[in-house]
Order: sequence, then structure tokens, then C-alpha cells
Amino acid sequence: MELLQGTDDTVHPEVRAHINSLASALGGISSSEDGDYELGDDALEVLRDMKRWIRFYDDKTNRMDVARCIWEAKLMQGDLLPILAKWPGEQMDSAYKSRIVLACLELMVPLTWPLDWDKERMTANHHRHMPVLELAQVEYKRAIINFDGARILHTAVRAALPAMQVSVGDRSARDQAIIKLVLFLLRNLAMISPRRESKYQGDESQISRSAIIDAFSYQDIFDFLLMLASNMGDDFACEDMLVMEIMYHVVKRVDVQRLFMDEEQRRKAELGELGDIMRKESAMVNEQGGRRATRHNRFGTMVWVARGDGKMSTLSGQDALCSAATRYKKLDSAKSFKPPRRGKKEDKVTREMGQPTKLEPRATAQLRSFVHELLDSGFNPLFQQARRSIDREAPHVLQSHRRQFLSLVAWFLEAEQMRRRIARGRGQAREESGVSSFHLVAGVLTQEMFIMLNKALHEAFDNKDWHELAAVMRCFTQVMLTVQEMAESPNEQDEEIAENVLSRIFYEEATHDVIVNALKTYKDQGFDYLDAVTELLHHFVRILEAYSKQNVDMQIRSRRRARRSKAKAARDGQELADRDASEHDEAEAQRLAKDRKFDFHRFASRISAQPVVDGFVAFAKYYGDLNEAQLKRLHRYFYRLAFKQDMSVMLLRVDIIHLLYNMVKGPQSLDKSMPSFKEWEELVKHILRKCFQKIDQRPQILVEMLFSKLPKTAFFLEFGYEKQTVASNRALKPAAELEFKFTEERHRQIAIVVGAMLDRNESEHIDWLKHILTNAETERRSWAPPDATLDPEQDGSACPEAASEPPVIIAHADTAARRTAMFKNGYLRLLMTISGLQRLGPASDETPESPWVIAPDVSADYIKDSRHFIAQAEFSPPTFDEGVLAAHQLRRKPAPRKKPHQDDNGQDNNNNDDDDDDDDMADFLFPDGGPTTRKAIDDATKPKKPRRRHARSLHESDEEVDDQRAAKRRERELEKARRIKSALYVREGDDEFDQDEDDAFFARERAIADRARKAAESAPAALDATSSGHLKRKSDVLLTMSGSDDDDDDDDDDGDGDNDNDGSRNDNHEELSDHSGAQSETEYRRSHARPKRRKSSPEHHDSHMHGPNNDEASNQDADSDSRAPSSSAQPEAAARESESEPVAISKRSRIRGGFVLDSDDED
Repeated sequence: MELLQGTDDTVHPEVRAHINSLASALGGISSSEDGDYELGDDALEVLRDMKRWIRFYDDKTNRMDVARCIWEAKLMQGDLLPILAKWPGEQMDSAYKSRIVLACLELMVPLTWPLDWDKERMTANHHRHMPVLELAQVEYKRAIINFDGARILHTAVRAALPAMQVSVGDRSARDQAIIKLVLFLLRNLAMISPRRESKYQGDESQISRSAIIDAFSYQDIFDFLLMLASNMGDDFACEDMLVMEIMYHVVKRVDVQRLFMDEEQRRKAELGELGDIMRKESAMVNEQGGRRATRHNRFGTMVWVARGDGKMSTLSGQDALCSAATRYKKLDSAKSFKPPRRGKKEDKVTREMGQPTKLEPRATAQLRSFVHELLDSGFNPLFQQARRSIDREAPHVLQSHRRQFLSLVAWFLEAEQMRRRIARGRGQAREESGVSSFHLVAGVLTQEMFIMLNKALHEAFDNKDWHELAAVMRCFTQVMLTVQEMAESPNEQDEEIAENVLSRIFYEEATHDVIVNALKTYKDQGFDYLDAVTELLHHFVRILEAYSKQNVDMQIRSRRRARRSKAKAARDGQELADRDASEHDEAEAQRLAKDRKFDFHRFASRISAQPVVDGFVAFAKYYGDLNEAQLKRLHRYFYRLAFKQDMSVMLLRVDIIHLLYNMVKGPQSLDKSMPSFKEWEELVKHILRKCFQKIDQRPQILVEMLFSKLPKTAFFLEFGYEKQTVASNRALKPAAELEFKFTEERHRQIAIVVGAMLDRNESEHIDWLKHILTNAETERRSWAPPDATLDPEQDGSACPEAASEPPVIIAHADTAARRTAMFKNGYLRLLMTISGLQRLGPASDETPESPWVIAPDVSADYIKDSRHFIAQAEFSPPTFDEGVLAAHQLRRKPAPRKKPHQDDNGQDNNNNDDDDDDDDMADFLFPDGGPTTRKAIDDATKPKKPRRRHARSLHESDEEVDDQRAAKRRERELEKARRIKSALYVREGDDEFDQDEDDAFFARERAIADRARKAAESAPAALDATSSGHLKRKSDVLLTMSGSDDDDDDDDDDGDGDNDNDGSRNDNHEELSDHSGAQSETEYRRSHARPKRRKSSPEHHDSHMHGPNNDEASNQDADSDSRAPSSSAQPEAAARESESEPVAISKRSRIRGGFVLDSDDED
């Protein structure tokens, strides 16, 4: 419906005509003497038609024409309120009257609904009507709460009582709507207030906060709210947000301290405020004394000002004659450069919460009584139900409700603290029947509340919702102060609860980070946000310091980012390919949590950063408007920063020094009668004294005073030296070890590594290593013993010089880059290892300063060969197929798997592979020494092929399938391991031996040991007498002593190509494993009692006789799984045979029936 052409009416004439006709048909004042309001014949239908006009015209078309017409027709004051006053609650005895009252309420609620000043969605109609409708709502509020004919709000509540009498399970949708209708009306009236921009011409005392509190108390609305709050959750479930919102708009911006003052305290406070205002006024007058209007002001004034550089500046105006500070201020304001000014942001806090409210004495007493009763009876049920609704995101919860919930919790906790403080000052005991005052607010001190508080804190900070973040921080502050009072309570139960709560609050390091970062990110969020964040940080640091001193072993959960390994990323690449970028980033970088010991000094260093200092300096610029508590907060931070943390250099900036000086000595300084003025004066004096001392010590501070300071710069300026930092564990980790993919000869291995280093342009490392090897060869040859034939019969002790070993040769790094390469370059480390160098010390303790040495057992010829192979590879690098480089022949050496941590059920928590599960169960079931460890000789010569895993669909639940399979596999392996363990420990016939048989057994063992020792003493002479060209078979006794650990290592080290021997040993092992199952128990024991025969070179004999592990190897027992049964010849005969008959040709041994037979014995 559009306006007619040629008209300038704000509302369409047809709309106004319809509304006016409906208002006339509704009724009017009677012509009788009583002057009562008389309803029309169709009054109920008229009210319903008006509701339809509002719903289907204003709401659907987003216009406000109907509301404007209703205001102009004075429908609220002239019709609706007289109709509600016509039937008080006691006379509402018919359904018709109830319907009329509800129809009036259905019109009053949309007419008083809060207006949304959203500039993005406002149209021309909104700009035309909203200023008028805002003043209309103020008039509606004044008329409703000050109506003389009846208690309108009381009548509205009486209309909802029949619906509330029905139990919560039997209430219909209509009953719920009636209850909400009354609550919406109360919410709207509490929320309506004139904006600053709108100029209200009426009496503001009739629409003030004191007026609405007085109306709520007089019309029993406070009792109605108390009834709802105390029964919330039991009889009322969906009304929690509305009740909370009404309370929020009643108590917002009310000073809690003034609320709980008595008349005498209030009088003193008002007199103090008046004195402060008068002192400020007198100071202002004194400051402007030289500029007051006189008869000389009509004359012009121009002065010359001498600047420090010898130049002159011209100033005009008589204010330049007042003082030097005024002249310099005027000079600065006249500068040509002026920084750009941005438009002032709209303060959401001021728009929603308004200015601080001062209540009248009567309203103060009424509100204080309501707060007392709510804390005693309805606080816990209301806020517990509200928290549950917010947590489950109920349909009736709006975005602003969480902010209002947190603000209300903070306000009521502060009220409870004030009430407790007043009671403690009067000597009154709050505990009655075992219920302390802390139990009255226990509903907001639960674990669920802390979870919600942490969630809201992080979400508001991440979303940059500064208004909600300020509310969260105020709630967090009051919770901490309440818990601190609990910790100081004489009740042991309260003290224990407070200890538990503080440990939960301080446990998450992420909470520490958000609190500090909230102040670091301050820019222009407003004074309310700055006040909230500085208050929280002040109390958080103070309570955390006291708690950390009391709990020395305090642990916190630290979170760090860790990226997945490349193998896992490649394995999951197919699944991640179909996901979007955000999911991929979240999967790539995940947060890991780890407990660590809390260090308060480390946390305190974070609050000394420059952004935090700037935040407190910005707060200090409001020093003229701050109260005593806020000034004390600032004073404690500056004192801690300058003297407790020794970081006074952070305050040595020109603007900060100027601000501190103006606070105590400037033209607009703090009032000298303030209690904290002396403390501020002493603090500024000591800071300036430190400033002058620092300038004398380090004159470069004069330049740094112009700029903000980085942590390293501040530390240097404060202490005179750079901060010594320790490298992280990640930086101290050496390079990964490399290995060859294929088995190659040593010269071929050196050629591959040299070729890879040449491809990486690392020839300087090769030259350095050649130089080290050249010097090592020269030094090693100088220590070589003279060539002389030693007499076999001569004792080795006769030539001590010949028996001495050459010293260890240390490979010194010539540069720092070389030292780093020796630690972080895997190719250089591999080349050094192959060339004969080794690390000095265990690999786990290696640092960049750990030396590399050439051991004494490395001969000069070995070093010469290494240098020759390196030079040969440099001259002729190895070549491969097209596209294949030398680096492709190497791979990273796999690190040993760490055994997973088991839970109580024996299942690992890391979901590792099958090998981890097997190792885990082996450690669980078997102690040291059993079952038999698998030898390297048992491994296959070819690498095992990886098992193929069928690709599963992305839509399958792979985790559930894998968990089920892993559980079944663990059960099978565990059962098998239990059987193995049972067979290992429980054997038939173990308990059938008596004491005589045991004595005989140990006697035989001692005799065998004596014969073995005699054979070992006579073995060196026999070995030296043997010709170097022939091989001699070792005695069976010595073979028994040598142990089975050398079987798989000796032949590989000789390098003489005896691969046939390795193959024969593998064949023998396979035959043994095939026939061992068929042996009887007697043959099994007999075969284990026989010594083992093996072929060995003289070098092997020498290593067995003189090696460091000789004694240890001689005492090892033969295992049935890894050692073949030997010949039945006696050890002594075998020893004599080895001394008399040299073996020229190695004989091939075979196993038949559990016996080792040579090729000569087959006949």
C-alpha cells in the first residue's frame, strides 16, 4: 500500500483510517457520573483485528505504520490501560474478562517490544518512525508503571496464574504462551529507557530505574520473579531466560557497594563525592585563573617562543602567557602534521547497559531485599537451569543470553561477597544448620560451569566478540575472588573445595594464554573492556602466585602443535583428497597436550611484554576518572614490573614517563587527599631515579626511549648483556642415520656416499675428511710396533712396548659450519662411519660438541684404503640408470619402535601395528631370558614384502573395524603366549629329581668348567704354531665357549667370500627345525648336552681368545631354537684332535638324526 501522489503524510491515509475506526469501535469513557470505561459491542474482535494489523502489516512488510497510528490515536493511555483497570485481579471471574485482558496484553507486548537500531537492515520507514516510536515506548512505560487507577502489572500476573497452576507436564501450548506473554511485558518495561540522542521532555524520575524497581516491589512483581526462580527446573523449564533477562535489566549498572550501604555509610559516601567534585572544580578554576575574562581580552596578543635549537616560534592569543606548559601545548597543536582521525566506534556496552545508575534510598532498600531473598532461595535453581539451557543450545536461547547470564553471575557473586563482608564486620555468623554462605552460590562453582566459562572465554576471544569477552572476564574474576574467600574460610570442607577449584582453573595453560592475549590485543575496544581485562589479569596473577608458592609441584597441561609424519600423511592422502581445505589443515596440524611443571617466573615474563605494558598505560590515561581500586591495580602492576621483575626499562619510554610525571606533578594530577597519592608519588620517584641510573650506565637508552622494546632489547638494556638461551630439544637432535638399500662392498659404499655428497655440492666436507684420514694414517704408522717374529712360547708380558695400543685420534672440526655438518649432515656422518670414525660416547647423549674419534683397533692400512676409496670416487663417481642418483641408493635407518603404554586391560593406547602388540605381550608374559630371542641369522636374505591392504570405502567405519580386528588379534596372540609361557615354566618331570641327582649334576658341570678353562689356556700356543695358510678346526670345548651370538657376525666381517658356509648354516638350521619335533625327550636333552662344532679362521680364534666378551661368551648356555646339536665326542679328545691335526679343507657338515656329521663321516 503506497502513499497517494501529492501527499507528504508519513503514514498511508487508508491505514490511519482503519486504525482510527478500530480505536473508536473499541469503546470509550462513559457519560455517567462515575466516568468508567465502557467497552464496545465487539471489543474483543476489535482487539484481535488490531493485533492482526500489527502482525500482517508491520511485521510482514517491515513497516511501522500501524504502530505509529496507534501511538497517534493514544490507544495505550486512553483504552488499554482503562480496560485492564476495569477488572482488578479479584474480579476476573469469567472467561470473557480473561479473554479481554489477554487480548490487551497481546497488543501491549508488540507495542513495547525493543526497537532494533541495526543500520544495515533499517529502511527509510524505520528512520522515519523509530525516533517517534522510541519516545512513544517511553510514554507507554511511564503510563503503565505510574497508572493511578489500578496495579496494571499485578493484573497481568493475575491473568497468568491459572496457566501456572497447571503442572508442567499437563500445560498446553496456550498456557505456556500466556506465561511468556506476561514475562515479555515485564522484560520490555524493564528494558525501555530513553537514548542519549533522543531528547525526552518529560520527568525522567517517572521512568528511571528507581521508578521501575518501586513499581515491581509495589505490584508484587519481585515476589512473582522469586517464585519462578526458586521453582525453576521443576515447575518451569522454558522461562529461565526471560526471568534472567528481567533481572539483568533491573540490576545492570547498579553499584553493589552502594547497594549494601546503610544510611550513615551512604551519607558519608555522598559527602565524599561532593567534596571530590568541589575539589576538581576549584582545581579547574585555578588552572584557568590566568585566562579568565578581563577587560584586556579584547586586545590581541602575539608572543615569540624560543625553542631549543635556537629558532623562534610565533604564538597568538593571551593563553600563551599563562604558563610554559600551555605554550608548548599550543605549539604542538599548531604543527602542520596531524594524524588522521577515524570515526568514533559505537560503544555497544554503553548502548545496551547505559550509564551507571544511582538509585533512590527507597529503591535501594527494595532492591537489596530482593537480592537477599534471591540469594537465599532462588539463585542456584535459576542459574543451574539457565546454564543447562545455554549448554544444550535450547530453541529459546538467543545469542545475547549467554552474555547476560555471565554478567548476572558476576553481579550476584559480588553481591554475595559484599553481604558476607558486611556480616563479618558486624560479627554475624552466616552458617545456619550447617549451610554456609558459599552453598548459596554453589550452583555456579561446579565443573560444568568452569567448562562453560572456558568455552565462552575462548570462543569470544577467537570470534573477537569484545562485548561478550568483557562479560566473561568479569564473571571469571568474581568466580576467582569467591574461590579465594573459600580458601581463606576456617571451614576445612570449603578450603578443600577451593583448593580443588583453583587447581582446575590453573591447570589449563590455554587459559593463561587467553587472559594475557586479551590484553595484548587491546586497541580501541573501549574503557569497559580495558577495565575488565586489567582487573582479571591483576587478580589472576596475584592468586596464581600465591597458589604456586603453596603448591610447589604444581602441574599444568601445555598444548603444542605437532604435524603428522610423512608416512602417515601419504597413507591418508587418498582419504584427505576429497576433503576441503579446512578439514585438511585441521588433520595436518593437531594439538597435543602434555603435563609439565608450572614456572611462575616464566608466566610473569609474559606479562612484562610491550603489548601488556601498553594496555596498562592506556588504562592509566584515564587516571582522572579511576577509583581507588582501579588506581591500586595500576600501582601494583607498575611496581611488579619495575622492581619485582627487574624490567623497569619497559617503562622508560617518553610517553610513559610523561604520563607518570603528570599523574603526580602535572597540571591535572591526582588529588593529594587521595589515600593512594603518596604511594603513586613514591613509585614515580623511584622509577625516575632508576631511569637516570640506567641512562648513566647505558647512554643508548636515550635513543631507545623513543621506541617500544622487544624482549631481547629490553633484557640487554636492563642487565647489560644478552639473554642466554638454551637450544630446544628439536635443535639438539642429530641427523637421522642412513643405511644402504642393497648390500655392497666397502669401496662401493664409499663411492655411493661420495657421489651423493658431490651431487649436494659438499666437496669441502670430503676434502676435510681426506685431510683427517691422511693425518690419522701418519700418526697411526708412527705408533706401529717393529716387525719381529714373536716366539710362541714367550710370554706376552716380556714386550710391553709391543703390547701397548695406539692412542685415540680425535677428528677436530676446523669451522663452526663443519661442526654443525658433523651433527646435522647424515651423508657426512655415514661417510665418516664407513671410513673408520665413530662417536665417542652413547648416541643418546650426542650433542654438537660431541667428538668423533678413530679407535685404536682401526689399522693404518684400513685408513689408507678409506682415503684411497674416497679419492677414487671423487675422480670417478659411480653412475646409475637414467634418472637415478647416488642418494637414491640410501634410505633412512628405521628407528626402533617404542613399546606402547598398556592400560589396565592389557591393550595399548596408541593403536600401533602388529609388531608393537607382539612386543608388548612378550614383555608382559616373559621375563628377561625367555623366550628365545630371534637371531639375525634367522632372518630371510630378502626383505619381506609388505602386506597388501585392501582399500576400503571412505564411507566405512574403518576405525571400528580396525579396533575389532586388533582386539581379536591381541586375544589370539595373548592366548598363544600364555601357552608358550606355560610350556616354558611347567615341564613334566621337573619335580622328580632328588638331592643326590642334583649334586651329581652340579659336580659334572664343575668338571666341564675346569676342562674348558685348561683348554682355553693351552689354545693360544696351538693357534700361534699353526701355519697362516692352513685352517685348523677349533676344539669342541672352545666352540661351546664362543657362544652362539657370534655365529651370524664373524663370516660377514671376513670379507673373503665364504658365502657357502653361510648357506650351509642356514640349511643346517632348517633341517634342525624340521627334525627337532620328532626327537624324543631323552634325545632332546642329550643333544643339548653336546658341544657344538663350527669352522673358524685364525682371526676368529684370536678374537675369541682375546676379545672383551670372552668370559661372557664362555658362560652362555646353548638354546634349542638357535643352536644345532654337535658331535658326541668328548671335549678333551676334541681338543687333542685340534692340536694334532690341522684342517686344510673346510668340511661341510650335515645334521642327521640330531647329530652333526662331516662329509667324511657319511661313508
